[in-house]
Amino acid sequence: MSPGEVAWRVREQALRRTWSGRQVQPSQVASLPSLGPAAVAGSAGRTFTSSLPAGAGAAVPPVAREALVAAADRIMSGEWEMLGVVRTDMKDPDWFRDPATGRRSDPDALAFRLNHRDEGVVGNVKQIWEVSRLQHLTLLAAAWYLTREDAYAERVDAQLRSWWAANPFLSGVNWTSGIELGVRLMNWVWIRRLLAEWPGVSELFEDNDLALHQVRWHQQYLATFESRGSSANNHLIAEAAGQLAASSAFPWFPESAAWRHQSSLLLEKSLRDNTYPSGINRELASDYHGFVFELGVVAALEAAAAGTQVSDDCWRLLCAMADCMAALVDSRQRPPRQGDSDEGRAVLLDAPEHNRWPPLLSLGAAVFGPLDWWPEVKQDAGSVLAAALIGTARAVPARPRTRPDRFADAGITIFRTGPASSPEIWCRCDAGPHGFLSIAAHAHADALSVEVRADGVDILADPGTYCYHGDPEWRSYFRSTIGHNSMEVGGRDQSAQSGPFMWGRQARTREIEVTEQTWTAEHDGYATLRPSATHRRTVRFDPGKHIIEVTDEIDGAGHEVRLAFHLGPVVTAQLSASVASLTWPSASSRAAARLELPGQLDWSLHHGETGPILGWYSPGLGERVPAWTLVGRGRSIPGVHYKTQLRFIQNETSPAASISGQTVSLSTYEAKSGAAPESQAEDR
Repeated sequence: MSPGEVAWRVREQALRRTWSGRQVQPSQVASLPSLGPAAVAGSAGRTFTSSLPAGAGAAVPPVAREALVAAADRIMSGEWEMLGVVRTDMKDPDWFRDPATGRRSDPDALAFRLNHRDEGVVGNVKQIWEVSRLQHLTLLAAAWYLTREDAYAERVDAQLRSWWAANPFLSGVNWTSGIELGVRLMNWVWIRRLLAEWPGVSELFEDNDLALHQVRWHQQYLATFESRGSSANNHLIAEAAGQLAASSAFPWFPESAAWRHQSSLLLEKSLRDNTYPSGINRELASDYHGFVFELGVVAALEAAAAGTQVSDDCWRLLCAMADCMAALVDSRQRPPRQGDSDEGRAVLLDAPEHNRWPPLLSLGAAVFGPLDWWPEVKQDAGSVLAAALIGTARAVPARPRTRPDRFADAGITIFRTGPASSPEIWCRCDAGPHGFLSIAAHAHADALSVEVRADGVDILADPGTYCYHGDPEWRSYFRSTIGHNSMEVGGRDQSAQSGPFMWGRQARTREIEVTEQTWTAEHDGYATLRPSATHRRTVRFDPGKHIIEVTDEIDGAGHEVRLAFHLGPVVTAQLSASVASLTWPSASSRAAARLELPGQLDWSLHHGETGPILGWYSPGLGERVPAWTLVGRGRSIPGVHYKTQLRFIQNETSPAASISGQTVSLSTYEAKSGAAPESQAEDR
């Protein structure tokens, strides 16, 4: 951290000590004073003006409507999956109990004194925060909007009142992170919007003193405790977006105009700071690119609905982010699996999907219009309602005329076969910066890694993230160099992990040459070894022959090296010396490939191992499945080229393939990106 950031953090701690006296405990909620005219507009002035136009829900496609209602009915029955754990208490959730560990945090504790990273105190905080984003209630509100069945609205009413009463100002773990407050505000706005024609909505919101307190408390907190310095990443954007959305939709307080002005400026600045000129998010974590895009668009729509537009430059930046998403995806609209992922979303207006990018592309198409080269985009409830709110798509000039395949500022290059080719071969090469800001919180030690897919099926896979808190060994593995398709030298990561969300030494990567079919780059992550070492990698792509060739060089002599290739969860491997035969199910055939590995290394095959951890794939946060990993071991020899060739082979027709004694259909892969995962709850 810089000296300026240290000084700011000291000041913030002093401010928190001052604010500690303002805590409201749950036992004090019933005796809260009514907010007077000086603190909130009179009942006549407390109106919600940014409602949807009449009949907007009629345009929601029947398939999306049916999926949304089915998901809402599952919540109504009491069951819901969150981050790999199926909760069965959703009829009346305990807002402080982590279902993964069974631990319950103290609802009376002052938030400023809670260490939310201490699993022994709060459990897995992501589980608690996730349910307290209240996005399941936004989904129930959407179900009411489409069906007018009052049971959905009544459940929303009961649980909102429950959360508000159990989580008053600065009490408990749900007040320990500004990003959570920002996301909650955005969902409260949409809940109020979707229930606009429900008879009890005014009594729930603008005529409810506790609701008014909560909306104001959240905004007071965000206006005071702003993420800065090394934390000014997606957290800051969520804080600004939530503040802008709430101050636009709930302009009921004396501070509302000032909050709206300041949060609009902060959102625009932080979006610029967090985004490369190409439109790629600087955290270089694909999931966070989508999350930041959605936060920005939802907040900008709220401002527009309230008659306060963000700038044209802000709209252009958000549009560039949408075009980047359309350019990066494979044939199944799956994004790269780069960096951390926690499946974060701004609001939930559709049945949730593991792959967040199709609904995000649908949102982008509704707001900006799809370009000719975009993949086919299907409408869903979220995109239909966003389109109804904005009226007409915004025209943004100077958008790319053809699909980009290289984002030089972010170090991302995509090779892919043409649209007429089957299967589509998709390959991502990584030569970007390690991450964003000094701690690079969501980065992985993955410099020069590659991802390869065939028709959207992971062949050479990025294993993913799996966990954030509570499992340091697993957190370390999924961020490590050996946990990616790259080369480990000297028994260490390219970049040094200093904590679950912090990096010390960070590898610097540079592209050397990029052509239509060749990519060469190197990094200095091993420069401090003795002797110093540099890892250089070249990827050659032959789209006509469906061949990808990877060549590695290490210029420092005598170091222990490990070269890893991680296979997707539905790929099986048979290893003979330095040749691996790969097979996996495809839509109409049993697909296959031949992986010829560098003969200078000793190769071994690993699957679901824990001592040490090796051979795993994470379909989503909280989930992991065994997957095959090939590891080659040896010593570095300057001038030696370690050449790997992946050749795709057409094979016999077969609708499904036997994988590790289990029949796995393609639809299973599409649903969960692998076989039945182990959840965090099962790990314990």
